[in-house]
Amino acid sequence: MPLATALLTVGILLAITVAAGLLWRLRDGRRRRATGVVDVDRLGLLRERPALVLFSTETCSRCPQVRRMLRELASERGAIDVHDVDLTHRPDLASENRVLSTPTTLLVGPDARVVARFVGVPRRDDIIAALNELPALQETP
Repeated sequence: MPLATALLTVGILLAITVAAGLLWRLRDGRRRRATGVVDVDRLGLLRERPALVLFSTETCSRCPQVRRMLRELASERGAIDVHDVDLTHRPDLASENRVLSTPTTLLVGPDARVVARFVGVPRRDDIIAALNELPALQETP
């Protein structure tokens, strides 16, 4: 293979890799369209109370950071629960809730409806905006 062709091939592969990395970074942690209802009994959620549900695994390196942030938000806001579901021990819940990677965070309303879904490390402001959409929490500072 001529040197020019090899350099062109490497350059194209590098450009594709950089573009894929930038796209992944832009989408990581962003709020995704949420639909459906969760089984509150299988997840151990309290009925009639909103909850932030974190799906994690034992080997997830970013999950502790998300867990801390969710607990801080819950303590600041009150009237919201935080549940951590370890998919290492409950893989059945991953397919049931369409979780393909960890961390994945669901905001579940008091009616068991999924209000928001975050795949990756969510931004604090995005979670606060989603919490503000819950009618019961709108008057909470």
